[in-house]
Amino acid sequence: MRLKSIIFFAVFLTGIATGNGPALSHNSSAIEKSAPLDPNQVIERLFKGNERFAEEVSVHPHYDIETRMKTAREGQKPLASILSCSDSRVPPEAIFDVGVGDLFVVRVAGNIADRSEIGSLEYGAGHLGTPLIIVIGHSRCGAVTAVVQKADIKGNILSIVDNIKPAVASVQVQFKTINEADLIDKSIKANVWQSIEDILKHSAEIRSLIKEGKLKVIGAFYDIETGKITNAGVHFRQEQIIRAAGK
Repeated sequence: MRLKSIIFFAVFLTGIATGNGPALSHNSSAIEKSAPLDPNQVIERLFKGNERFAEEVSVHPHYDIETRMKTAREGQKPLASILSCSDSRVPPEAIFDVGVGDLFVVRVAGNIADRSEIGSLEYGAGHLGTPLIIVIGHSRCGAVTAVVQKADIKGNILSIVDNIKPAVASVQVQFKTINEADLIDKSIKANVWQSIEDILKHSAEIRSLIKEGKLKVIGAFYDIETGKITNAGVHFRQEQIIRAAGK
């Protein structure tokens, strides 16, 4: 507890020095957000928030009545659009230490990118003007694990696993001999890249925004045990995917 208090005090002093720190009151709207003109600035802000979350010194900004009233009157201006898994252990606002109005979140089992998810991301980037899309996969993902273990899946869940199967297959092709645990771990990462590829392939609007320099799409991986998010950057084949999709 002493270490946590020291860390929190250091964060508080840094905030005082920069003018961005938390006020000593329940009015967390005192943490003002500047216009997210640059996606890299948004990335820096969100991942600093994740550092606070992982170190248990979250400041929980923008949960006050003033923020609720302001966003109700003036509308939402989120920092980023997030595609994440529905898993209850992966709450985006909490793990990035942000609050009401900060993120435009699309959640679905397995963080897949099918038509509805891509349409929602188009709304976030195109209509709300978020300069950043983050696709987040996470450790111990049940959806990916079910595909790897060939679980008996029925009903509408089949439409979800169909989007994950290509990611698992790509890992199996690349690694001819691999144990189940490693296959699951690598497939979780491959599934993030698969979702980003699906977004780039099937959204002319998102491709256009990327080309215009108005949008950045990155992958990320969340460890549900440590609470830390790893920034995996843009898709390693982004330019080729965009070129091919545009033909």
